[in-house]
Amino acid sequence: MKVLQINSVYGIRSTGRIAYDLATLQTENGIKPYIASGEGSFDSPDIHVMSGRLYQRFNILLTRLFGRHGFYNKLATKKLIKFMDRVSPDIIHLHNIHGHYINIKMLFRYIEENKIPVVWTLHDCWAFTGHCPHFDYIGCDRWRQGCGNCPQRRGYPDSWFFDRSKKNFAQKKQLFISVEKMHIVTPSKWLKDLAEQSFLGKYPVTVINNGIDTDVFRPVESDVKERLGLSGKFLILGIVSNLNSTKGGQFFLELSKLLAEDEHILLLSLENSEDLPSNITALKRTDSVRELAEIYSAADVFVNPTLQDTFSMINVEALSCGVPVVTFNTGGCTEAVTDKCGIVAEKGNTESLYESIRRVRQGEVSRDACRERGLQFGIKQRFQKYIEIYREISK
Repeated sequence: MKVLQINSVYGIRSTGRIAYDLATLQTENGIKPYIASGEGSFDSPDIHVMSGRLYQRFNILLTRLFGRHGFYNKLATKKLIKFMDRVSPDIIHLHNIHGHYINIKMLFRYIEENKIPVVWTLHDCWAFTGHCPHFDYIGCDRWRQGCGNCPQRRGYPDSWFFDRSKKNFAQKKQLFISVEKMHIVTPSKWLKDLAEQSFLGKYPVTVINNGIDTDVFRPVESDVKERLGLSGKFLILGIVSNLNSTKGGQFFLELSKLLAEDEHILLLSLENSEDLPSNITALKRTDSVRELAEIYSAADVFVNPTLQDTFSMINVEALSCGVPVVTFNTGGCTEAVTDKCGIVAEKGNTESLYESIRRVRQGEVSRDACRERGLQFGIKQRFQKYIEIYREISK
């Protein structure tokens, strides 16, 4: 059996690591893995890179000017079709097909014409909306009726001038329900419930939580505190790219005003670290999972104040490293957290967030229980269900 995974990235970031781990598991189960990645550089004939950075930027510009995200990238998709003709996959496994790298009309027509079974892992809601990957934050339910008058037109994938959400929705629906055999996978029950209410509900939907390599994400010796001059501090770890987004970066600024003298915030992946309060330290993003495990292990608590997410892989990674998690009651974020390994704070409430951190500091959560919970999300334990789905859908 040959399985082609298609995703915006491969081997890096959350969805790229999932695709990589799946490819490894496929090989172990006698399945030949192939990859189509939106970007990157790989020395393997089994990995097809869709386009270079300049070509991708050109297609980003087209989306911003005309608002038809997913319907450009024709040249790159023609090359992908040649690759698919060469490898002749038995199954196509889709991940994120948004991200300015593929033409969905050409892709789904190829799938329909060749009657290739599809497994589609939804990492967000983009597949059944006319524009956005997330609508939970603003409480929008236009996707139920067909979109239009999009309140997030200027959000990713940005459209500067035109609201094409109604047209995009209609075409996406027509394309996506044309597949003869498709199985939808979601990382959380929360997203499963939404997918079943959408036009994708005509297909079977299965929850498979995101799996991680628990041999890598584990409690390890770490000198991160010493290197950063934070020895003796109660270290609060967060992962955000900026301080004003739906991922909740702004709450760390608010938290900094409430902290005791011996409490300190460490923010990973922060793009702009200028003008931070003295009790916040920033680190650049790392694509090294081993370095990431060291950073997790140094923390006393992991705080995830995101305002929209489908499951949150970072919560599971922190737990597997033995770190208690404090998270808002957002989307599927709470599904990995139990009262033995973390605390759920009131969404959008900084005081509730800090009170939850204090409860962790007072010993309400055991690091051993966190590691035990994290072990339940091992790759083989969670992803073996994919192998079963492959075998079932290929019959």
